[in-house]
Amino acid sequence: MNRIIPLILAVALFMENMDSTVIATSLPAIAADIQTSPIALKLALTAYLASLAIFIPISGWMADRFGAKNVFRAAIAVFVAGSIACALSGSLGAFVVSRALQGIGGAMMTPVGRLLLVRSTPKSDLVAAMSWLTVPALVGPLIGPPVGGFITTYFSWHWIFLINVPIGLVGIALATRFLPGTEKIQTPPLDMVGFVLSGVAASGVILGLSVISLPVLPPAAGFITIAVGSICGVLYLIHARRAANPLLALDLLSNPVFRAAVIGGGMFRIGIGAVPFLLPLMFQLAFGLTPFQSGMITFVTAIGAIGMKFMATRVFRRFGFRPVLISGSLIAAGTIAVNGFFTPQTPYIVMIAIILVGGFIRSMFFTGINALAYAEITPQDISKATPIVAVAQQLNIALGVALAGGILEVLASRHLGPPTLSDFHTAFFLVALVSATAAIWFIRLAPDAGNSVSGHKRVVANGTGTAASTGR
Repeated sequence: MNRIIPLILAVALFMENMDSTVIATSLPAIAADIQTSPIALKLALTAYLASLAIFIPISGWMADRFGAKNVFRAAIAVFVAGSIACALSGSLGAFVVSRALQGIGGAMMTPVGRLLLVRSTPKSDLVAAMSWLTVPALVGPLIGPPVGGFITTYFSWHWIFLINVPIGLVGIALATRFLPGTEKIQTPPLDMVGFVLSGVAASGVILGLSVISLPVLPPAAGFITIAVGSICGVLYLIHARRAANPLLALDLLSNPVFRAAVIGGGMFRIGIGAVPFLLPLMFQLAFGLTPFQSGMITFVTAIGAIGMKFMATRVFRRFGFRPVLISGSLIAAGTIAVNGFFTPQTPYIVMIAIILVGGFIRSMFFTGINALAYAEITPQDISKATPIVAVAQQLNIALGVALAGGILEVLASRHLGPPTLSDFHTAFFLVALVSATAAIWFIRLAPDAGNSVSGHKRVVANGTGTAASTGR
């Protein structure tokens, strides 16, 4: 397998992962500087994710129409421009708009990068390729919290966004030099009706959940936004059944393997999406730690994640997707729930060990889900499947952030003050429960699901009583 391609594509994931972890660690400092509350800044986090959900659906069409390599480089440039705008923001509104601009770049960057990888990789090498794709990306969470915390504590939060400038320039240069040229593909006209309906649906639900309890907006605005988004979602489902070339080919969900990867993985990501929001806030608001101290604890998540990447291929080849994903989702949900028992008196080494194990298990799970999604997708449908996978991922991460923030706001409203330690504990228990429900979707999978990708061989008894090795 040519490893240079996934390593170059991972530059995009590196920036996105580092950016999100840096912001989560620096949230209180940014909020204080632009004169808002850390909970209100949740709107900026979800604005980014909503922007992703709006523009990801057209990423496959853009890659086919203009060339995947060209779109990938342009997307990095847009993301860098949004990062500069974030650094120059002086108000909540400006910060939200800047994060939305970053989201437009991210909407093309990561899905198109994954599309380039899947198209150039045989299915038998897909698990290993996904591992290599995400190893460098996980360096972002590894250095993001301590670096972001250090910069925020001892310098200024503005510099955490300017870090993306040299990284992005290096990414564009490497993509230009090493990525193979991609031909433009004849595409049907863009489904504009589908683009508008899917964009309003995704952004309406995400932003509506986020603003329901924000002090800057009345709760009714959030409920109205959710209602509009939900209606547009229903209208899109009707439209997709009638359109000749719908923006999101939802008929792919009729495949049970693809459906489990999208929906089961989505339920898991709701809980996982809440953790980077909850954990740094709990350490800073309830424990009284500085952003740097908080980052030095949470960064071990990435160490565990990187460690698993070098074992993922062997684990899935040995056991297959179904048992690994069932056990992985339940164990990872358990590590989220354990965060709800942390107190200022808990030894740092204990918290670090639990966070480390959580990162280890989650990394294995995500590698498997990303590979399983393409296990039964034909080459001609890859550009259709990639936007669905990416939209589902970002939508559910956004729902996780919105869910966590909503739980904290409801609980904090009871005592008319900032969230307390018990509020954070309750939030961790609830989001862990949501993540655990992912196992239901993987229990329904056939025992040999995705064997053509994992390389797993299942031994079964044949009609004569002897053993036969089977696999897809």
